[in-house]
Amino acid sequence: QVQLVESGGGLVQAGGSLRLSCAASGRTFSRYVMGWFRQVPGKEREFVAAVSWSGGTTYYADSMKGRFTISRDNAKNTVYLQMNSLKPEDTAVYYCAAKTGGMVRSPGEYNSWGQGTQVTVSS
Repeated sequence: QVQLVESGGGLVQAGGSLRLSCAASGRTFSRYVMGWFRQVPGKEREFVAAVSWSGGTTYYADSMKGRFTISRDNAKNTVYLQMNSLKPEDTAVYYCAAKTGGMVRSPGEYNSWGQGTQVTVSS
């Protein structure tokens, strides 16, 4: 497994931007599909985006398309989530996760998780 640490969360006004980072330990980072998820209290963890091991293929939840961009830098063992045009409903704890194999949106398919970073969007 890989150890993951998210950073970059915070408080932002509606319409603003944030970039989340997820740093991974280990020398096998490039073997993993990486995903971002989010969760609010009382709700299930929600898929946000995923990126292939090479970074060449990305996959987004419909509500994030055009606003969020996932990317990775395998030389830095880091995956990013650029979030633009943020809305109050984007407020959540954001988690990065890793898995081997193909890109999927089900959180149950991911093996490693970070501790999460809070994103709060004020109206």
